[in-house]
Formats: sequence, C-alpha cells, structure tokens
Amino acid sequence: MARKSKSGSSAPGAALTHIDARGEARMVDVSAKPATERTAVAEGRVLMSKATLALIESGRAKKGDVLATARIAGIMAAKRTSELIPLCHPLALSKVTIDITTDGKLPGCLVRATVKVTGPTGVEMEALTAVSIACLTIYDMIKAVERGVRIEGIHLIEKIGGKSGHYRARE
Repeated sequence: MARKSKSGSSAPGAALTHIDARGEARMVDVSAKPATERTAVAEGRVLMSKATLALIESGRAKKGDVLATARIAGIMAAKRTSELIPLCHPLALSKVTIDITTDGKLPGCLVRATVKVTGPTGVEMEALTAVSIACLTIYDMIKAVERGVRIEGIHLIEKIGGKSGHYRARE
C-alpha cells in the first residue's frame, strides 16, 4: 500500500497500485471495497489572445457556441473515461458539472469539472479527463482564428471520500 505524505502525494518508493509483483500492468480489484460517496474536482486553463476571447464571449465563433459545446464534450468524456484510460474502472457517475469562466486577465478560459459517484473507487480520472476534453474542445472550436492557443495547468484540485480521505491541492 502506498504511504501518503502530508501533501497527499505518495511517498517515494511507495508501491504502485496498477503494477503487480511481476511489474505487469493490472486493473485493481475493488470488489471488497465499500461503496461510498466520492467527489473529485479538477481544473485547467485555455490561454488565448484577447481578440479570440472576445469572439467566444460574443458568441460569434464560426463553429457555434464554444463554451456550451465544451461543457457537453467534458460531460461526455467523464462518462467514457474507462474507454480512454486503460486501467480505469467503468463507473455509474451520479453527477458531472463543467464550469467554464472567461477571464480577461489570462486572457482565456478557466475550466473546472466536478464529478461525483457512489462506488468503490474514486473519480479523479473522470474529473481530469473531463477538463482535458473540454479544454481540447475549446481549442478545436477556435483554432481557425488562433492556432497559438495554449492549454495549461490541468490538475486535481480536490478529492473527497474513500479510504485516503480528503485531499486539497496547495494553492
């Protein structure tokens, strides 16, 4: 079992749960774990020029409503995470929320996903996948006007529930 440091990260030399004694990849057996309520929140940023951000905010992007499309893409991605990440368990998610705010100071969009499940394993990968795909969708929707858009800072903000308890990223 992996030891946790005060920051919530695994200590150096801790065992990896998806690697067996022979060093081969495996799906973790969660059948003996109790079903508990678990929530994960992840975040990322899409950085662009002020002109491109203004195009998004005005709703004049050629492909349509950039933020609405990105929200739907993020929700769909969370639901299909086990098809994309080889060792993830398929989960019956009870909630997926994608919040996207525009920020003229970046300039760009801040994307945040909140994912909830009652089950034997956490939803960190679902939240991270949702943010990643929502950010990629924003890029896809605006790449015709700006190819230099950058996706940055995708990370887990918070995890609640499960054996390891509550984790909150340092600011």
